[in-house]
Amino acid sequence: MTSVADEAWFRDPALQRILTLLNADGGEARVAGGAVRNALMGLPVADVDVATTLVPEKVVERAVTAGIKAVPTGFEHGTVTLVIGGHGFEVTTLRRDIETDGRRAKVAFGTDWQTDAERRDLTINALYADAQGAVIDLVKGLPDIDTRTIRFIGDAAERIAEDYLRILRFFRFFAHYGSGRPDADGLRACARAKDKLSTLSAERIWAETKKLLSAADPSRALLWMRQAGVLTEILPETEKWGIDGIHGLVAAEKSLGWTADPILRLAAIVPPDAERLDALAKRLRMSNAEAAELAAWANAPVLPDEVTDVGFDRLLYRHGAEGLVIRLRLALASARTAAEGDPAAMRRSARLSVLLKRAENYEKPVFPVGGADIVAAGVPAGKRVGEILKELEDLWVERNFTLDRAALTARLEDMIRRSL
Repeated sequence: MTSVADEAWFRDPALQRILTLLNADGGEARVAGGAVRNALMGLPVADVDVATTLVPEKVVERAVTAGIKAVPTGFEHGTVTLVIGGHGFEVTTLRRDIETDGRRAKVAFGTDWQTDAERRDLTINALYADAQGAVIDLVKGLPDIDTRTIRFIGDAAERIAEDYLRILRFFRFFAHYGSGRPDADGLRACARAKDKLSTLSAERIWAETKKLLSAADPSRALLWMRQAGVLTEILPETEKWGIDGIHGLVAAEKSLGWTADPILRLAAIVPPDAERLDALAKRLRMSNAEAAELAAWANAPVLPDEVTDVGFDRLLYRHGAEGLVIRLRLALASARTAAEGDPAAMRRSARLSVLLKRAENYEKPVFPVGGADIVAAGVPAGKRVGEILKELEDLWVERNFTLDRAALTARLEDMIRRSL
């Protein structure tokens, strides 16, 4: 018998208290979904969700009687979050779909575990563990756990038609948990329904894409997405640019200890075209911070092959570090890929590493004078103040930021005398 009874998260007193509470007096509750899946795959378990035959009102009633905080986080969909010691557990009533339109489902509460399992998307996500930790498999998910096969429950086309976001979820779970080739039926169904992705909200598409790009190695999933036409559907910018750069980037991340960054990985598969990336960010309704990061990369200058430290410091001052860090990481990943057996690429890789460290640790120097200093020196407020200020700043940058306030003030006075 497959069991999770010995898992530390399952023995958590808070979880055991909830299971005991909901399994009493005719109710039944089981751990559901991701916690069971990850435990069986030997992966870390973060959130623990519980499924129950009790309706939300009964869950709240029992929790309140037991002195447990109950938060109706998704009450109309059957979800109540029970909070013990600051740790929340989502408890959701068993459900069955009564109406689906490819974007949202209307559900009815039920008590049938088979029906609840079959309405879920993938076999590996529909496993339960009862109060004793015994794993219950109603959809043949255990064999797929063993082989790391990402497979839709029942008919793939039907599952996708219930919610077209499942196309992206198929590839996202393949990126995180899959092995070998994607399930052929699932891949075919995703390819056939790809145009339906346009009916989904941009927020849902970007949220799912970002999760996919956060996988340890999303390269295989991206390859199959491209083969199925799904990648072009959601990121047409990749069509003529290609995704080959992702392999070297993932390898560099692993070697150099970089944290997986979905924006950096996106930059590896789209062209650095500021106008197109602005349109992409708006289309996917990215956050302001995400859009700004892409823009900084697109607008960052291409580094000269033999840039000096001084020249690089000037670029950092003029353009900022954020976009240059992205350019350097992508360039370093590419150089490392080419470095094997290529002395020139090895030297370039070493130099890029030095520049990257310099950029990551960069602190922008503060220009010692301002417009008020120009006016105080006798220059009337207006356009000329800005011109003089720019001339002084250019001189300061040219002298490698070494001129102090006194030296710049002396230069200012000299400029004023010469203009009289």
